[in-house]
Amino acid sequence: MGLLVIRPGLLTTVQDLGRWGHQHRGVPVSGAMDTTSHRLANRLVGNPESAATLELTMTGVELVIELPTVFAVAGAEFELSLDDVPVSMNYPCAAGAKQTLRFGSRLAGARAYLAFAGGVDVPEVLGSRSTHVASGIGGLAGRALRPGDRLPVGVSPETQLQPRRRTKGLTPLPSDGVRVRVLEGPDTDVFGENEMARLCSTRYRVTAESNRMGYRLDGHRLVRSNPDDPLSSGIPNGSVQVPTSGEPIVLLADRQTVGGYPRIATVISADLPVVGQLKVSQWIEFETCSYETARRALAALEQSLIA
Repeated sequence: MGLLVIRPGLLTTVQDLGRWGHQHRGVPVSGAMDTTSHRLANRLVGNPESAATLELTMTGVELVIELPTVFAVAGAEFELSLDDVPVSMNYPCAAGAKQTLRFGSRLAGARAYLAFAGGVDVPEVLGSRSTHVASGIGGLAGRALRPGDRLPVGVSPETQLQPRRRTKGLTPLPSDGVRVRVLEGPDTDVFGENEMARLCSTRYRVTAESNRMGYRLDGHRLVRSNPDDPLSSGIPNGSVQVPTSGEPIVLLADRQTVGGYPRIATVISADLPVVGQLKVSQWIEFETCSYETARRALAALEQSLIA
């Protein structure tokens, strides 16, 4: 098969770049929370960026690699060993048959991405291998990994890219928190005159009521000037939605396809990967930026991936 799971970690799922093109049917996009680290891990082993990886949340895994392959880990920083010999993050490593890859202590960040040459070769569902646990689709039977699971690893030499070499990751890993840039959302007129300014002057904390669908934040409760919810509409990644409680929710990879709570802001695409590296109790702050700044930031991020 390729991989035998000995220790699955807290929440380890198969993810790729998402299940696009089906939101009109009510199918969430899913995909990697930190797409930059996912893409980097794939590049390091010579895969297309869309190949499926394992997304590890907060704790690592222990795997027996049953067939010779090349692997790489990017994103959250862990201590790693292959048959008890330390190996490096953000670097392609060769593994022989029956070798054991172990993740030790997590040093920074929340999510790591483990890529294998050829990708994790579970069946595609609606054009994607990403796991959406709430609906039970994609990945391995639509769920997180369990002890004893076996996962196939693909071999596609004709599509393999040249493996890359790198010594550090591309997503900044928050020590205590992060400040991210936002664009004004489509529903700012629903809120009081100064609420956007208050959003951007408050240090919020990620609460325990957070997951891959979104982070519920604790801090200043935003006040509406209009109590009526807007008409339901599509939800882009990074939308800052405000339910009746006034507590902002940053919607992320497993977000619902449509929603009726007002959206006061949207985290820019270039800053979403670092949001995906936040853990419970860490802080997040917001600052507004222009569309041109958002475009330049995304262009710089894309350039760093191909450099």
